[in-house]
Amino acid sequence: MMIRRMTENDIDAVLELKAGEFQPAWNRDMLMSELKDNPFAQAYVLTENDKIIGFLDFWITFETAQLANIAIETNRQRQGLGSLLMNEMLEICDKEMCEMISLEVHVNNQTAISFYEHYGFIKASLRKGYYEDGCDAHLMIKPLGGNYV
Repeated sequence: MMIRRMTENDIDAVLELKAGEFQPAWNRDMLMSELKDNPFAQAYVLTENDKIIGFLDFWITFETAQLANIAIETNRQRQGLGSLLMNEMLEICDKEMCEMISLEVHVNNQTAISFYEHYGFIKASLRKGYYEDGCDAHLMIKPLGGNYV
C-alpha cells in the first residue's frame, strides 16, 4: 500500500471508485480544479499494486482544515484503509499546525459518522438541505492542538 499525491493521470481511476451510496458526485472538472486551481487542496490517492483503491481530498486554509472527500472502494471497506488516509490527513494537519478539522457528512451515513466519531469528531450543527437531493448534513469538527499546544 502506498499513499501519494494525486495527479491529473489519476482522475479517471478516482472517478471509477465505487465507494458507496453516500459518495458525493465528483466529476472530472471538479477534480481537475482541485489539482490545478485550488491552492489550498491536498489530494491523495491510496494505491495497491498501482491500482487506486482510495482517495482523500482536504483543504488547509490558515489554521483550519476541511475534509472535502475520503473514499475507499466499496469492496475494500472495513479493512482499515480509510484509517490510513485519515491518519495521513491528521499527520499533515499536525505539521501545518491546524487548530481544527471540519467536514460535512450525510445524516443517514451512520458508517461514516461512526468512523469520524472514532477519530474524535463531534457533531457541531446541522446543515439543512446541504446535498443536491435536499438531504441534510451534519457539520462535524475535530479540535486539534495547532498553535495552542
